[in-house]
Amino acid sequence: MRSPLLDLPGAVAADGIDRDVAAHYGSFNGEQRTLESGQGFVDLSHRDVIRVSGPDRLTWLHSLTTQHLESLAPKVSTGVLILSPQGHVEHAFFGYDDGESFTAHTEPGAAAALVEFLDRMRFMMRVEVADVTAELAVTWRPSATAEGPYAGYELIPRDQLTTYAEAAGPACGLWAFEALRIARGEPRLGLDTDHRTIPNEAGWIGPAVHLDKGCYRGQETVARVHTLGRPPRRLTLLHLDGSENRLPPVGADLLLGDKTVGFVGTSARHHELGPIALAMVKRNVPLDATLTVDGMPAAQEVLVDPEVGLHVRPLR
Repeated sequence: MRSPLLDLPGAVAADGIDRDVAAHYGSFNGEQRTLESGQGFVDLSHRDVIRVSGPDRLTWLHSLTTQHLESLAPKVSTGVLILSPQGHVEHAFFGYDDGESFTAHTEPGAAAALVEFLDRMRFMMRVEVADVTAELAVTWRPSATAEGPYAGYELIPRDQLTTYAEAAGPACGLWAFEALRIARGEPRLGLDTDHRTIPNEAGWIGPAVHLDKGCYRGQETVARVHTLGRPPRRLTLLHLDGSENRLPPVGADLLLGDKTVGFVGTSARHHELGPIALAMVKRNVPLDATLTVDGMPAAQEVLVDPEVGLHVRPLR
């Protein structure tokens, strides 16, 4: 669904699954500075949106997902995951309840599979699930991020997006947003993760996984790794060699010498940090090791501590 904000002066479209919004409006470095100053907004209207309504919605979602939702207060933004029986992340969505429905956004093109899964799990519960991407658009404003990791996202009527832009401007592009998102270590499902990713590897324990709640599919893996073990991989921030005028493709192999030790996800040019990327790397790779991706040296900055886990240790 092409954003009408691509018609703003200077707008240059992004590519891939983000092609329906602007990469920038003329200066992605200037737009990063605008966002870091607490001003402006980002058009993320290409993201899919779902709505869960009905009196049983929070109890039902609580039973299916990683998040504690039974007593979720209205307008409190949160992250939610749905896991496979083996604990791998299958769906990730982010939103809030308004007292009548829980509305959340997910990756472009991901709503259909999410709605299909939720519909299969309704049974006798009084809930309704709908894809409302055609009705609602996602934006992000930096002024709200102090309220929580996902509080900067807003859901607005899609037919009011142009009016919203006039009031909330200046418009800042996806490249600026991605640079700041990567720097703060917020992964995107399917880009910074793969089919084997468990929440413990991606820094989702806390923001999207509540450890003190009842049973849900995949909980055994999450709890076992958190309590007794360590995740096999860890999300890391890479500082790429800035001498190359390119960024690595999503999914590129991450090498230690000639050995593959992980893969690179999203990357961006940060106005202060230079070229950066998120990567999933084997836990036992030394933190001070210089890695290589697409022929470029890359230094690591810890996002997920390789020693995380083992919260219960045997008495000596």
